[in-house]
Amino acid sequence: QVQLVESGGGLVQAGDSLRLSCAASGRTFTFSLYAMGWFRQAPGKEREFVAASSRNSSTRYVDSVKGRFTISRDNAKTTVYLQMNSLKPEDTAVYYCAADWSRYMDYVPKEDNEYNYWGQGTQVTVSS
Repeated sequence: QVQLVESGGGLVQAGDSLRLSCAASGRTFTFSLYAMGWFRQAPGKEREFVAASSRNSSTRYVDSVKGRFTISRDNAKTTVYLQMNSLKPEDTAVYYCAADWSRYMDYVPKEDNEYNYWGQGTQVTVSS
């Protein structure tokens, strides 16, 4: 069993910052064996890849957030973060945390069907 719980969403103005957190837990869950990712889904749109971190913290980002968002992980706290700066109205969406078991230290999954576990999501709303 694996549980992922997101937090840190809210309503902010354009240009503001938010830091999302995803706390992972489970009886047989070993955090260091999983790549971790963030996805988002806006109303009427499909779920979109945002950022991901491999087991050894190699990272990838969708072009629209490069230079503004940073994904990081704290293996000791079994938590992954998404620091979001210079937020834009188009960043408005429900943000989901996901975990992907991997045999590779440096693989960064970008497809949603690669991930094994998902959180319930946290709402981020950016006003103009």
